Amino acid sequence: MLSMRPNCECCDRDLGPGAAEAYICSFECTFCESCATGSLGTRCPNCGGELVRRPRRPLALLAKYPASVDRVLSRSRCAPGA
Repeated sequence: MLSMRPNCECCDRDLGPGAAEAYICSFECTFCESCATGSLGTRCPNCGGELVRRPRRPLALLAKYPASVDRVLSRSRCAPGA
């Protein structure tokens, strides 16, 4: 099950579990749409994998399977060419 991290790893923008603008790689590194499609070019700066829109968990299941509250930041890898 996806951990559904609560923020963009580059700019720290809040990305709640229902955020349509959240992007992830296969390791669940999480980025906002602006960072993912902008400076990152839809490539994860951590693993080089493809960034795709994160699926949204149905509201009825969020109570049983809540999203993560652990924020992750990796700004040093988010600069173009990093």
